[in-house]
Amino acid sequence: MTKTQLEQLFSTESAQLEKLNSMVRQSVEEEKLLTDKLKELEEQHPGFQARIADKVASFGGSWRFILSFAFLMLLWIGLNIFLLSRPFDPYPFILLNLLLSTVAALQAPVIMMSQNRKEEKDRQRAISDYMINLKSEIEVRNLHCKLDLLMTEQMQTLFEIQKTQIEMMEDMRGLLMKIKKEPD
Repeated sequence: MTKTQLEQLFSTESAQLEKLNSMVRQSVEEEKLLTDKLKELEEQHPGFQARIADKVASFGGSWRFILSFAFLMLLWIGLNIFLLSRPFDPYPFILLNLLLSTVAALQAPVIMMSQNRKEEKDRQRAISDYMINLKSEIEVRNLHCKLDLLMTEQMQTLFEIQKTQIEMMEDMRGLLMKIKKEPD
């Protein structure tokens, strides 16, 4: 009688552990799906034009560009004022102004393209962060479900084990009482 009850309790315990294992397996699979999606977003390679725009924007926004451009302007002005007897761009430096305007007109849209690409990267990063936060929320909910399962089913199993133990103790008490009542 008690042996079958204990076997039944152990099988119930085993079923509960199997439920927990399936929940963990499902969580692991969801994790793999999420990481695969995030890797796909990160592995998108920019095109040739986008890479050129990024390089031009990074060079155009550097001290190296500013210093080299200042050096070229000073060289241009120095050549036309001091070194050449017949300057190719005399003093109000109209050709230099045209060159500066052209550089600014070409550089501005390239920098805008690079900024747009960086905005798209930031948008993708925000989506990734959202997915990670969502995954964390799901994991917290799963943990709550697992704890609830453990608390309800484990407590029920423990109560059943305790009930069986009490019954066994009552049986032993009854046997002890019979032994005490029997004369030697």
